[in-house]
Amino acid sequence: MSKKLMTATMALMLAPALLLAQKTSYDYNKAANFASFKTYAHKDGTKVGQPLIDQRIVAAIDTELAAKGLTQAQANPDVFVVYHIAFDKEKDISTYSSGYGGGYGAYGWGWGGGMQSSTTQVRDILVGTLVIDLADAKAGQLAWRGMGVKEIDTTAKPDKRDKNITNAVNKIFKNYPPKVKT
Repeated sequence: MSKKLMTATMALMLAPALLLAQKTSYDYNKAANFASFKTYAHKDGTKVGQPLIDQRIVAAIDTELAAKGLTQAQANPDVFVVYHIAFDKEKDISTYSSGYGGGYGAYGWGWGGGMQSSTTQVRDILVGTLVIDLADAKAGQLAWRGMGVKEIDTTAKPDKRDKNITNAVNKIFKNYPPKVKT
């Protein structure tokens, strides 16, 4: 096996660990009248605890809600917006092999006779979950919930953090308002 092919194979095997895509989901109250939601106000949820990150999340939510036609109201909003953030550490285990292992050996074809080495890499990854709730202020109940889960790059520069948060919130709000079948 050539060195280039071996390097490409190793890169492909490590790629899943490095390319975790954001997963999103949503749910909603089928009785909610989303067409009546025109104004919103923020309420405290579970913050990150880093003011700059919390400000980025609120700004991204404000931008998405404005794009959906909602305006922020200081008094008597139609919906309250609450976000929650949670972090979890997970193990990522990647194994790649090099060399060859085929040939005729003591136990028949393919068993023995060959040189092969495997390397396993274990690393901790930080996974973040962002939940955004829209609660009907008049009914006092949850109307819509969007959630995104993604690996967090703790070494990202501020511009990259802005982009990651904006993309996450954008993807979460992709299904708001929900398309109600008639």
